[in-house]
This record gives sequence, structure tokens and C-alpha cells, in this order.
Amino acid sequence: MDASPGPRLILLCGLPGSGKTTLAERLAREIPGVRLCPDEWLADLGVDLFDEETRDRLERRFWEHAQDLLRLGLCVILEYGFWARSERDEKRLGARALGVPVELHYLATPIDELRRRLDARNGEGRLGTVPVSRELLEEYVKLFQAPDDDELGLYDEPPPDRRG
Repeated sequence: MDASPGPRLILLCGLPGSGKTTLAERLAREIPGVRLCPDEWLADLGVDLFDEETRDRLERRFWEHAQDLLRLGLCVILEYGFWARSERDEKRLGARALGVPVELHYLATPIDELRRRLDARNGEGRLGTVPVSRELLEEYVKLFQAPDDDELGLYDEPPPDRRG
């Protein structure tokens, strides 16, 4: 595999427990790429993961940093969740304005599997994760805007060496 595949933006989209961190860590090693995960940074800084104002500020700063990294020719993996189509569109269009390919990895995980994974994760108490109750997950499901086939068609395919 070429050690410098050129700049590429990778967006990870999915609900809590869908496997975003696992995939992001694997991609960061394999590509290689710079992985930006707001949950981990907030936890490391001792900030409440539910502090939306701080999260928004951090994610804006990450996006500025991501664009700088893309301009430098690096791959960037944004592990935000991207629950809203408008967030995904903003990042896709911003990267395309830089002439950079954009991948969207949508982790469509059945709700029963999300519940199972979150129950297990809640018991671990790992840094950078917040306990997500079944009730909270149900609320998140209502807010989540899953990408449809038309939207998925707006993104670039992963290079051949990373296709499933």
C-alpha cells in the first residue's frame, strides 16, 4: 500500500455504539490518516461530553484543522457521528472546494445491536465514552437523519485496497 495516498476526507456516520471508533482507529492505522474524535478530546480535557456549546466549538476548530491537514496532503478521519444531512453536506462541499475526495462511511447498525453494544460499553466506563441509556438511545434514533442512496451516491468510493 502506498504510504502517502494523497489527501482524502473520511466522515464516519452513525449512532452511538455503531462502531465508529473501531472503524476510525483501523482506518487511521491502515491509510494512515489523522483521526479527530471530539468525545475523546472532551474527555481528556475534563469537559462534560454533553456540553453542546464546547462540543460545537471543538468541532468547528477540528474542521479548520482538518482543512489545513487536507491542504498539506494528509488524510483526515472525522469521527463526529454526522447525524444531520446538513453537517455531512457542509463537510463534503468544503473538502470538494479543496479538490479533495470525500468518503462517507455510514454504519447502519440495527437498534437491538446498538442496545447490546451500549449496555456492554456502559459497564466498561472507558475514557471518551459516555453512558447512553436505552431511553437516550431512543431519543437519538428520532433525531438521526440516515443517509439515503441518493446522498450516499454523492461521495467517493474508498480506494480499491480498502473496499470490502
